Amino acid sequence: VQLQASGGGLVQTGGSLRLSCAASGRTFSTYAMGWFRQAPGKERDFVAGISWSGGFTYYADSVKGRFTISRDNAENTLYLQMNSLKPEDTAVYYCAAVRRSSWEVDGMDYWGKGTQVTVSS
Repeated sequence: VQLQASGGGLVQTGGSLRLSCAASGRTFSTYAMGWFRQAPGKERDFVAGISWSGGFTYYADSVKGRFTISRDNAENTLYLQMNSLKPEDTAVYYCAAVRRSSWEVDGMDYWGKGTQVTVSS
């Protein structure tokens, strides 16, 4: 599975962005998918995850109620709707695929290139 994230940009505090992750290959629907982020000088952290069917979603406490993960298996695309953005959300955001719904950074099977999200105060 090849993944390509897009949709990042510069936004003011309180604004919104929608990230997309386009996947190649016919096996997208068999993978659980996740979003991770990495701020400068920090480790890569889990943000949100979704099961292969889309029936189960998981969120880091820091984004619950503000971010929504979704997927369109017919279009091989993963999304992350980010609302009420804060400066601490500034990071490079990555999408990743895993066979099982497990969100350890070292356990993900495939990674896409990241997209920069910058939230100004």
